[in-house]
Amino acid sequence: MRGATAMKKRLVKHGNSRALVIDKALLDVLNLAEDDEVQVSINGDQLIVTPVREDDERQKRFEQAVERTMEQYDDLFRRLAE
Repeated sequence: MRGATAMKKRLVKHGNSRALVIDKALLDVLNLAEDDEVQVSINGDQLIVTPVREDDERQKRFEQAVERTMEQYDDLFRRLAE
């Protein structure tokens, strides 16, 4: 964890789902506000929560690469799906 602080947290019931409450200290470090959007992903057995930034250049480049790949290999992907 790149210089980050690790915390043990417990999931809490929220309707039929479970929620992870993020402490204000962590929100402050990440510069997140109440209604900010986050991206949730999984890497093996790790849950990764990443702030979504409008100017996230890395995400834009990734999405462009996926789009180019899908266009370039569209026929191949369709045949593999059959």
